[in-house]
Amino acid sequence: MKRIFNLLAILLISFFALISCGGNELVLPNNEYEEQPVPEFDVPAGEDGSLPGAIIGTKYSVDYGNGDAQSTTVNTKANVFDRKFNTYFASYDRSMTWVGLDLGEKHVITKIGYAPRSGQAERVKLAVIEGANRHDFEDAVPIYLIPEAGTPGQMNYATVNCSRGFRYVRYVTPNDERCNLAELAFYGTKGKGDDSQFFQVTNLPTVVIRTDKATEVTSKEYEISSTVYVISDGGKKVHIGEKTGIRGRGNASWGFAQKPYRIKFDKKAKLLDAPAEAKKWTLISPYGDKSMMRNILAFEISRRVGAKYTPYCQPVDVIFNGEYRGCYQLCDQIDIREGRVDITEMKPEDNTGDALTGGYLIEIDANATKEKCYFWSNKGIPVTIKSPDDEKITAQQKKYIEDCFNNVLNKVFSDHFTHEDWGYYPYFDIDSFLKHFIVGELSGNTDTYWSTYMYKERGDQKLYTGPVWDFDIAFDNDSRTHNELNNPSGFLYSSGTASFAGGDNMQQFVTRIVRMDPVAKARLKEMWNDLRDSGVITPESLVQYVNDTEQYLDQSQKLNFTRWNNLNFDVNMNYQHLGSYPAEVDVVRKFINRRVTDLDKFINE
Repeated sequence: MKRIFNLLAILLISFFALISCGGNELVLPNNEYEEQPVPEFDVPAGEDGSLPGAIIGTKYSVDYGNGDAQSTTVNTKANVFDRKFNTYFASYDRSMTWVGLDLGEKHVITKIGYAPRSGQAERVKLAVIEGANRHDFEDAVPIYLIPEAGTPGQMNYATVNCSRGFRYVRYVTPNDERCNLAELAFYGTKGKGDDSQFFQVTNLPTVVIRTDKATEVTSKEYEISSTVYVISDGGKKVHIGEKTGIRGRGNASWGFAQKPYRIKFDKKAKLLDAPAEAKKWTLISPYGDKSMMRNILAFEISRRVGAKYTPYCQPVDVIFNGEYRGCYQLCDQIDIREGRVDITEMKPEDNTGDALTGGYLIEIDANATKEKCYFWSNKGIPVTIKSPDDEKITAQQKKYIEDCFNNVLNKVFSDHFTHEDWGYYPYFDIDSFLKHFIVGELSGNTDTYWSTYMYKERGDQKLYTGPVWDFDIAFDNDSRTHNELNNPSGFLYSSGTASFAGGDNMQQFVTRIVRMDPVAKARLKEMWNDLRDSGVITPESLVQYVNDTEQYLDQSQKLNFTRWNNLNFDVNMNYQHLGSYPAEVDVVRKFINRRVTDLDKFINE
């Protein structure tokens, strides 16, 4: 009998050890949620109709009177429900802390009330209010975001527009703010509700990411399991990906404070109004682009010049594990599929005959050596093979596309490169290259040939250029090319300040086509003048597009620059910081007016 009691004691100790977790209470391992008994209410119902519940939240507070010591008795989470404005909860940790209620059963929340700590009104800005039905909050969704400073010494109220019922509700501390909350209250009615209405942060779609156990993304190689919500149409539409992998992405941008991500759903998804149904998508950080629209504008130019494929790009607000992370751009992952680069996708058995000829997606890539599957061309140009991907490509396929690329280089650099039969024309598509060239030059993109995508279809011996990508330092946002773009003597690519994968040989490759080939020169002139004469490319129409985009981004940019206060210092290649969003957008407007006129001259001379 004694052994039985000892065994039961060990099992009970193990169980309670499992459901405790460091600084946060009520955090369970990632197993199937089990409904818990209704707890005793620590907070009674308020006379004003506020809901009763059991207090939950971050365990440790800070005792400022004792050398910022960790505490469970001073400045605790219970203070936000004591109906006193002169007490407050100050969490010991500075970020990812929270306080809330277990309501005992599901409620549809209709209103919240909050009061900031006296003297700390700013510290509630960007706090996210969440609801959940798992007590580990791994199914949490936002129901409100506090956009502005609150008024201390009184309750600040906000209407909640979310139809789902929640048992658990909480206030998530803004980044680096130690909570600093004096009072919190929730209002609503009992019920499961429904999923007809979700909260959307601004007029932009909202992307909500919840990683397993709230793990931060710190790697570009290893995916973390997550749930992703894409909320749109004013909260009336939502796509939910419950087994989504997320990891970091990017090169220079991975070093930004606002990290870029790649997300991979377990099933193909058609997000928002994107043309492709796919598993892989990207969240691009505009941290180095304070206009927040350079990619958007460049992709619009790509569509206007008639590129066969232009990446999808939709600005969104992102909430990551309960924290507002700012405005991002939800974009395609450039790959082979319908709605993206729409060519034949290779299979491992496609190793002979016509099947071996395509399709392939490659990137002239200055960072190729960081990738798994790449080669150096015979002219010293680094090339990444994007598709077939590195896990599926065969030796025969790798050799084939490498030979194709080298053959194009050999033809372009040959003495008879403009010969109709012996030159490069049968093996390289001029129109797609020139459209890509126009986008790069019109946008003033330093990195046009630092990263250049090309593709080859099955049964077609030509290599095509595109799609365009990566314009965060374009439109006069690069200290290296600022002087040249403001006092141009010719095309940017030939200025000596542009970036080239493989150096001089890639620059010479472009020169031989756009300057030394009379057929390509004539076609470039014809293509550009058609765009100008038809009104497709005009300073007025592009500036209007910038104005419309500025207005569209206005709500989100205000929150974004509250979260990432970088308007007053240089980021990445910035040559200046102007201190305001309108001033940053005006740089783009002024550049467009100058650049169209410059290209009129350079292309037609």
